[in-house]
Amino acid sequence: MSRLRAAGGGELQPSEQGLKVFKVAGGVFIEKLKDSEAGGGEKIVAAVTSDHHPGPRVGARLPEQPDVEQSPWGLFALPQYSGYLGDFPFYYATLGIKPYPKFTAVIHAVSPLVSQSQPILKLLVAVAKSQYCAQAVHAEWRASHIHTDMQACIHNAIISTLRGALIIVLWNCDKPLPAKHRWPATSVPVIVIEGENKVMSSRFLPYETIVTDAVLSLDEDTVLSTTEVDFAFTVWQSFPERIVGYPARSHFWDSNKERWGYTSKWTNDYSMVLTGAAIYHRYYHHLYTNFLPTSLKGMVDQLANCEDILMNFLVSAVTKLPPIKVTQKKQYKETMMGQSSRASRWADPDHFAQRQTCMNKFASWFGAMPLVHSQMRLDPVLFKDQ
Repeated sequence: MSRLRAAGGGELQPSEQGLKVFKVAGGVFIEKLKDSEAGGGEKIVAAVTSDHHPGPRVGARLPEQPDVEQSPWGLFALPQYSGYLGDFPFYYATLGIKPYPKFTAVIHAVSPLVSQSQPILKLLVAVAKSQYCAQAVHAEWRASHIHTDMQACIHNAIISTLRGALIIVLWNCDKPLPAKHRWPATSVPVIVIEGENKVMSSRFLPYETIVTDAVLSLDEDTVLSTTEVDFAFTVWQSFPERIVGYPARSHFWDSNKERWGYTSKWTNDYSMVLTGAAIYHRYYHHLYTNFLPTSLKGMVDQLANCEDILMNFLVSAVTKLPPIKVTQKKQYKETMMGQSSRASRWADPDHFAQRQTCMNKFASWFGAMPLVHSQMRLDPVLFKDQ
């Protein structure tokens, strides 16, 4: 069972079909009784329509599609995701398509909410203020495989609220969900998804509540300002097939041990951008879930580690390109990725050793090392002046 919830508010109306709907500050509270994640029984499908969206529209003439078999990305364009190549980020440039100009934030929460000063609450507020998250756009909601009354209940409760991007909190904490009043009021809907299996790979499930092309992936203790969120997204719009973000890492060949190594040392190059503060296309959630073998995802879930490395392997295998690193303001550099819930993990020698093992396991499955080094870093001019 998984439940979709949103912060704040009181009850709006009950459902005849076991669906509880609550009015909230900046959104709705929804509790479903069946799995609404990937491949579940009841599904809510949101399709955003606008002049910017790459999907085909009724009456619109589609641009001529390239030959998939002759394309270097043909292997990675899974037909069950879409039959239109304009829905795949690596075809945007060929088809002259621009990504949809909003993002959906997915915050991975693993720690109980015990204080109003915890970073996740500040992060929610900062992300909600982004001009690329908060502005309203037109959305058309469709429901499939659900009862007509339930469809009407869902539509009436949320069609006026979920008009574009939103913030999803993936609750992978063993503690119960906090009370609704513990969450901050935001101008953007905040939906909390509590899955039955609280595993690391669940952060990359193709949730159908992600209705935008861009996913802003965040760890609960990430420290980012609204300006930094906006800058990373504007950069991603120019590189929609890549991972764009802040914390960078690198790989190297250890000739003494004859194996690949992983390093977090500050150097002149990098080959990975960690998904604790990164933006990428939502298609990579589908590819991670449906293309990668169960053995690799199982290893990630068993270790509760390396999901970010595996996503970098996957995206670089697709694009044959490195990720894009962007720069934070100086005052945040030392606090980034160093808060309470993960500080002990990053300092744990076993955690670091596991990442070395993951590097070699992943490289073995891919048949080669797909990661590509880069020395390019994009800095916002505004930060230089401050």
